[in-house]
Amino acid sequence: MEQNSIKGIPYGLSDYESLTRDNCYYVDKTHFIPLIEQEARYLFLIRPRRFGKTLLINMLAAYYDINNADHFKELFGERWIYEHPTALRAKFMILRFNFSAVNSTPGRLEESFEEHCTGRLVEFADKYEHLFQPGFRQELMSRTTASTRLDYINSTASRLRLRIYLIIDEYDNFTNTILSTFGKDEYRKATHGEGFFRYFFNVLKFLTSGNGMALERMFITGVSPITLDDVTSGFNIGTNITTSPLFNALVGFTETELRTMLEYYRDRGALTMGVEEMIADMKPWYDNYHFSEECLNESMYNSDMTLYYMNSCLKLGKKPREMVDTNIRTDYNKLRHLIRIDHELDANFSVIREIVENGRTSGTISSAFSVEKMVDENNFKSLLYYFGLLSIRGVEEGETVLAIPNNTVREQFYNYLTEAYADEDIFSLNISTLGKLAKEMAYRADWQPLFTYIATELEKQSRIREFIDGEAHVKGFLLAYLNMTNFYQLMPEYELGKGYADFYFRPNPQISDIRYAYLMEVKYLKRDEPESRIATLKEEARTQLLKYASDEIVAQTIGGAQLKLITIVFRGWEIVGMEETDKLFNEKRDS
Repeated sequence: MEQNSIKGIPYGLSDYESLTRDNCYYVDKTHFIPLIEQEARYLFLIRPRRFGKTLLINMLAAYYDINNADHFKELFGERWIYEHPTALRAKFMILRFNFSAVNSTPGRLEESFEEHCTGRLVEFADKYEHLFQPGFRQELMSRTTASTRLDYINSTASRLRLRIYLIIDEYDNFTNTILSTFGKDEYRKATHGEGFFRYFFNVLKFLTSGNGMALERMFITGVSPITLDDVTSGFNIGTNITTSPLFNALVGFTETELRTMLEYYRDRGALTMGVEEMIADMKPWYDNYHFSEECLNESMYNSDMTLYYMNSCLKLGKKPREMVDTNIRTDYNKLRHLIRIDHELDANFSVIREIVENGRTSGTISSAFSVEKMVDENNFKSLLYYFGLLSIRGVEEGETVLAIPNNTVREQFYNYLTEAYADEDIFSLNISTLGKLAKEMAYRADWQPLFTYIATELEKQSRIREFIDGEAHVKGFLLAYLNMTNFYQLMPEYELGKGYADFYFRPNPQISDIRYAYLMEVKYLKRDEPESRIATLKEEARTQLLKYASDEIVAQTIGGAQLKLITIVFRGWEIVGMEETDKLFNEKRDS
C-alpha cells in the first residue's frame, strides 16, 4: 500500500479490517472505546438503518480480538486509540451474529436461524480452536442446537479462563420483516412463550447471570426496542445507551468530522466543488439527527447518505443526480409497512398527518415497549424516532419535541401519506398527469392548471374532504402531492426575509434548464368569512412574497430560473382565488 496515495471512499464498506488494509478513509470513532468500557458490560444501541452501526461493531471486534494482539499498529496505527490503548485490548474471543442474514419466511425461519448461528459458531471454532483443548470442535458440533452450542462454548471457555465478547448486529432485522410482512401471529411464534428466538435470549441471559462466566461483554445493535422487549421480558439483558449524551456521535458524522473528510480530499485535488458548497448541499438532506436531548448542539449526518454523495463527487466529478440513495429509499419503504402494521388508517394516521402538516410533534420517548403496545400513540412516536423518521429537536412543556430531520425523511412522510390515502381508496392522483402539469409550470410558467387539476380531483373524490379542513391540513395535503414530481425541491416553511414562506419551489439542481421557480403563499378563508376578505388575504400574501423574494438566499439557490410569486386562497378544500404577483411591477410601485 502506498502511504501517500489518496484514501478510497468507503461507501458501502462495513468491514473495518478490510477498510484499513485497503487504505480507505475512516472517520475515527475509536475515542469512544474507553467510554464504552466504562458503561455496563452488556450494551444495546438503537440507530436508524445505514448509519454506520455495522462498521462500528466491526471496529470493536478488530480492537478486542485476541487474534489481533500482534496487529495493533497495522489496524489502529492511524487512530486515536493507538496512543490511548485500554487494558482490554486484544483480550477477547469475538463471537458474532448478524441476523439480517436470517430468512424471515415462516416455513424457513427457525431452520435458517439455526443455520446462521451454526455458521457463525463454526467460524468461531476456526478462529479460536487453538486456544481450547483437543477435540473442542468435535464436541461443539456434537451439540444439536445453537443454544446448546453457545452454552458449551461458554462453559468450556469459563473453565479455561478465556473471555468472550458477543456481538449481535441487526438483532431485529428478521423479526421486523416477519411483523411487517406476515403479521403479529407469526411474529409471536418466534418471540413469545416457547418461541425459538425468545429461548435464544433466555440462554444469553443465563450465560451472563453468574460469576466466572466467559461471556463477559456484549454489544447489540438494532433499529427498534420492540423485539428485545418481547424476548427479554422487559429489557433486562443490558443497558440501552441509545439516548445517552455520551454516545450521540457514536455513529454517523458530526459536521466537524464531515468537514475534515472533505478537506482531506479537497487538499489533494480530488474534489472540484468547494467544501462549504458541498456541506450546504448535503446539510438539508442528510443532517439534523439528534439522539439525546442534551446534544442539540451536535447534530449528526447520516454516514451512508454522505458517503453516497461523496462517492459520486470523487468518481464522477459531480454530485449525484438523485440526492437520496436508492438503498435508503428501499429501507424506508420497508419501514412504511411496519409503521402501518394493521394496514388501516388508525389513530396513528393522524400522527403522520400532524407531522406532515407541522414538521413536528411532541411526546415522551419510550425506551422499551412490546409489539402489543407499539400502536399506543406515544410508543408509535417513539418508533418513528428510533427509525430515524423523527429526531429530537428540544423540550417543551415537559415533552420531547420530535421533528422531521431533513428533506430525505420529509420525502418519506409524503410518500407514506399519499400511499395510505391510495391504499384505502380515499384519494389518488394520476402521476403522469401531475408530472405533465408540473413540467408546464417549470418551463412555461403555466402554473394554474396544476392546482386546478388538484382541486378538480378533490371535487370528484369526495372521501378525502373529511381529511382537509383548515390551513395546516391544506398545506400538508399540497406538500405531500406536489412532492411527487421531480422538477422542484419543495421547501415548506422556508426561512426567508425574517419570515417563513409557505412553499419555495426550488428548481431541482440536477435539472439545469428549469426556467421558473416559485414562492407560494397559501391563504385560508374560513367558511363563515365573506368573499370580500379574499382580496385582503391576497394583499397580505403579496406583502409577504415580496419580502421573501428579496432574500439573497433565493438568488443563491434559484440557479438560472426566473422567480414567480403566486398565491392560492382556499375555503375548506376548494380553491377560491389564485393570483400571480408581478415582482418588478410591485417593486417599482413601492419605490
